[in-house]
Amino acid sequence: MFRVDRANNRLVRLEERLFTDLDLRERDHLQEWLADLPDALGEELLIVQKEFDGFAGTRERLDLLALDKEGRPVVIENKLDDSGRDVVWQALKYVAYCSSLKKADIVDIYQRYLNRWFKGASAEKKLCDFLDVEELDDVVLNVGNEQRIVLVAGNFRKEVTATVLWLLGQGVRAQCFRIVPYKFREDLFIDLQQIIPTPEEADYRIVMAAKESELKTDQGTMRRRQILRHDFWTEALEKLRTNNVSRFENISPSKDHWLSCATGVSGCSYSLIFLRKEVRVELLLQRPDTKENKWIFDQLKEDRQRFENSFKNKLQWLRLNEKKSSKICYTHPFDGDNRENWPNMVEWLCQHFVRLDETFSGSLANLGESVRSR
Repeated sequence: MFRVDRANNRLVRLEERLFTDLDLRERDHLQEWLADLPDALGEELLIVQKEFDGFAGTRERLDLLALDKEGRPVVIENKLDDSGRDVVWQALKYVAYCSSLKKADIVDIYQRYLNRWFKGASAEKKLCDFLDVEELDDVVLNVGNEQRIVLVAGNFRKEVTATVLWLLGQGVRAQCFRIVPYKFREDLFIDLQQIIPTPEEADYRIVMAAKESELKTDQGTMRRRQILRHDFWTEALEKLRTNNVSRFENISPSKDHWLSCATGVSGCSYSLIFLRKEVRVELLLQRPDTKENKWIFDQLKEDRQRFENSFKNKLQWLRLNEKKSSKICYTHPFDGDNRENWPNMVEWLCQHFVRLDETFSGSLANLGESVRSR
């Protein structure tokens, strides 16, 4: 690793060091760095516990337990300057222990972690935010044998790399990250690189796994909620077409909890939302430019009273400052799992979608023109 000396137009080699020489420890330093910034491993991960020892009949504990964006447990084992010979066996044991964890177990493990380190946080809410779902019932955690292994060390012995490569060939998702400290004067730098599989090979494996999964997937393997949603949207679309709601003419039933259509303004759409306990209509502003979304939202909200008078109800105005998008919603509670409620839910969605479209379509079109001319 080099530092650029711009004044002299030269490269200055940084001094590669050992963790032990720097008095850095696995638990106090490396583990805490990764717990604080798991994205350093090249993807979004959610740490749900550290020093996890909740294995029946054993006093062993794994360094970090995480979830990936697909809800798969990720066992992260950290070593310092040398991986040792047994790190793969150690990680495999932990993966085997974690394979039996149910969704409720994972939520409980994460809640205990939050209670200790982030008092007052809700595990269920944070899991929903991380997995991009509105309700935790919408996901399945820890499916089958899809648990993952991540090994981090300054150097990997040949017996370790050979075993990891063999595991990859057997479909086990395992990764090795080489971590090396560098020092320049009083500053410490860390180089963290995935070495097995290489990023290119990992991308190829993911694409091939997705292709194989897609070939095996059909309606008979859809989860119950996906089938439920597909049936609901079939009924809702039939009602919309009967009512001559043209915006949904070319929309097909979906297995997702939402159904969207265009507004005529780029990046802005209407959505119908079907959840277990409610339905919702919303205007979603999700143009590529955050400032444009917020500007359109603010312009609409300035005339809030007129819009709510037209809609005949108070709306939820969600600017969502922490996100690129913004939205305006109206919600009604229903028991969506009870199919006997569906006719009323569908009728409600139809009526309020038409009202939402009539309320905003003209003003939204004008603002779309204004954005283009700004």
